[in-house]
Amino acid sequence: MASSELTGWSGSRLAGMSVRRPHVLGVDDGPFQKRQPEPVPLVAVMMEGADLVESVAVNGFAVDGAEITAHLVEWIRSLRAFPALQAVLLGGITIAGLAIVDITALTLALGVPVLVATRRDPSRSRVCAALEAAGLAERIEIVERTPQATPLGSGLFVAAAGATPEQAERIVRATVRKGAFPEPLRVAHMIGRAIVDGESRGRP
Repeated sequence: MASSELTGWSGSRLAGMSVRRPHVLGVDDGPFQKRQPEPVPLVAVMMEGADLVESVAVNGFAVDGAEITAHLVEWIRSLRAFPALQAVLLGGITIAGLAIVDITALTLALGVPVLVATRRDPSRSRVCAALEAAGLAERIEIVERTPQATPLGSGLFVAAAGATPEQAERIVRATVRKGAFPEPLRVAHMIGRAIVDGESRGRP
């Protein structure tokens, strides 16, 4: 289903969204080792605009685990901040290694736009090759139906489900303050790194 078709379905939340200060949930994973037995930390940070943290939640998911989309649906819908949520921001469609998020299914289940923000143009071929090598070729179809990312200036690419490119750009730009990257994702990345390494470093 195309983003334009989804927009009408989730339009009620978009219509009521503050263009300047949307309530956006950034979700990112922490660092991990391949084939580690422990779950990979998942961090969700709800922010109003680019400067007010409203809620932080922590979860976990198995390395290369299956059904990450269903896991995110259940987790996000259980959050106390969910009723105020107007969009979800992911740092990529891959989480905890090669768990692949179906962002179209996620936006349908949550009723809000789901956006994927990355610093570099995501390479579908690279992800598909990794899935083939790991014996997870059945997940390639999710990658192939992910909406294409579009550049929003230097060092920022965004793919969107449940919103038009123009709506996605307004949401993302309303969350950017430092380093030209969405603050909900930047903060989630820092927390995930601190959980594993004891302090934050680097950038998402």
